Amino acid sequence: QLPLVESGGGLVQPGGSLRLSCVASGFTLNDYAIAWFRQAPGKEREGVLCLSTSGDTTTYEASVKGRFTISRDNAKNTAYLQMNSLKFEDTAVYYCAAMSTCYSGNYYYNPYDVWGLGTQVTVST
Repeated sequence: QLPLVESGGGLVQPGGSLRLSCVASGFTLNDYAIAWFRQAPGKEREGVLCLSTSGDTTTYEASVKGRFTISRDNAKNTAYLQMNSLKFEDTAVYYCAAMSTCYSGNYYYNPYDVWGLGTQVTVST
């Protein structure tokens, strides 16, 4: 069983909404910061939002401010990414990652971070 599994991606029209889920197995998600990343075709993976264990949100991608919200449901061991007012440029594979703390600046690979396999989000008419 994979430790993190994303779901909820799909095809949506511009201006639409999606909610991505990230279900954790084998560990308590609330013990970790949870971050959402995305990778568009031909581009590097970039951080989007991170939610700390204390409930603070860090925004890495300025273009999602006011549109995307990160949250978690401890009872379900699940994190969410609510995406509203979607734009063409939001098209990407979205990944969740559990880490000890939300990172600052650029993300550098940490073998102790736990990653999901991603879910595709396509914004198109």
